[in-house]
Amino acid sequence: MRKKFPIGIENFEEFFSEDFYYVDKTLFIKELLQNWGKVNLFTRPRRFGKSLTMSMLKCFFEIGSDPALFAGLKIMQEKDLCEKYMGKFPVISISLKSVDGLSFESASVALRTLIGNEASRFDFLKNSVNLSDNDKEAYAQLTEVGPAQGGFYTMTEGMAATSLKILSQLLEKHYGQKAILLIDEYDVPLDKAFQGGYYEEMVNLIRNLLGNALKTNDSLYFAVLTGCLRISKESIFTGLNNLKVHTIADLRYDEYFGFTDGEVDEMLASYSLSSHKDVVRDWYDGYRFGNTNVYCPWDVINYCDELLAAPSASPKNYWANTSGNDLIRRMLKKANQTTKNEVEELLNGRQITKRIKQELTYREIDDSIENIWSVLYATGYLTGMHEKLEDADIFRLWIPNGEIRKLFYELVEEWFREVTRSDTSRISRFCAAFPAGDTATIQEMLSDYLWDSISVRDTAVRRNMKENFYHGMLLGLL
Repeated sequence: MRKKFPIGIENFEEFFSEDFYYVDKTLFIKELLQNWGKVNLFTRPRRFGKSLTMSMLKCFFEIGSDPALFAGLKIMQEKDLCEKYMGKFPVISISLKSVDGLSFESASVALRTLIGNEASRFDFLKNSVNLSDNDKEAYAQLTEVGPAQGGFYTMTEGMAATSLKILSQLLEKHYGQKAILLIDEYDVPLDKAFQGGYYEEMVNLIRNLLGNALKTNDSLYFAVLTGCLRISKESIFTGLNNLKVHTIADLRYDEYFGFTDGEVDEMLASYSLSSHKDVVRDWYDGYRFGNTNVYCPWDVINYCDELLAAPSASPKNYWANTSGNDLIRRMLKKANQTTKNEVEELLNGRQITKRIKQELTYREIDDSIENIWSVLYATGYLTGMHEKLEDADIFRLWIPNGEIRKLFYELVEEWFREVTRSDTSRISRFCAAFPAGDTATIQEMLSDYLWDSISVRDTAVRRNMKENFYHGMLLGLL
């Protein structure tokens, strides 16, 4: 019986308890330990396996986890490493993807609920002989639920800011072993806060939370954070000198997020779908992480699953449809003529050269249209590679594959429809000038339309075809 495709599965344990197909990325653990960093930040686009990787780390390192989960996987060949690290650490694991709200108050409650739920996993601390009464009181403050708070945790905002540090200290006292901290989607609360208008308050809360947990915490063994964007140190990582950042441009860890060509070949062969390789590659390959070309795993899994049911199924925009794509819409609304020309270059299969900012704050994204290119690169709407070795911030950018190209086309068409709808009064005035015989208005407005519509590429054809565009425009008018 064939294994099921793990659509939407982010819990490492489920892969084996429910017999899902798993692409073995467990050697990420070995590389993480060899390239030691006290605090490690991995930035990758959404749906490229960040949450599953964090779940894998938790299952490997956490005291009491089941080593049978890794049976037959590559990491088990590293016997000395497994003996030293596997199942030896208390692990605190949270995902901030659900920290959202229309106001700072509601988002703050969501964060405190998240931390309270994680702290409640360690309820054995209530009776630990290694904890003092003060320690147990500190734990109670993290986990108490009050009726006056509508059943929510009574933890104050100030307590929330120190909660991860306190929890790691209590776990170290109980186990006699420093804790590992995993924070998935660390930047989501900042994105939601920026959209909701309470950015400053959320920045302050996240800065305090991370500062206490990562900077002044002697009970921390190491930490791993993931997100889409690398938020500047001045924003939330102030004074954090032990941070190692691994972006999509870095060579290290380049094959551990997303599927490599060999991994896709193996998957397709396992399900007798190898004949669809060209379509899968054209639509879902093309991302460049470090020196490795990778496929979007969310797309490959969804399309393969659909092919099993309907072998003639056409590829779809699976990845693009998991987001509102507001970022590109906002870019197109702000776009000047230069930016529109650059989008046209990309849609024509060409590349553009841009300076990419490796660190941004959310405020900076909207400060300049040029910053949008950095965000589109970091979040997977564009891919690229370094253009100049002597200047690490200069990149050649391009649209990675058919899925993203279709997305751009659809959004550009939508932009044109919005422009057309907003142009109704001008069109009516232009049409009314004809029966009125107002040649001056016709000439003036036709010149305006030509100025808005003409592209330098309209005549980039054979000599006998150079007027075709204008013929088409006149036929449309008539």
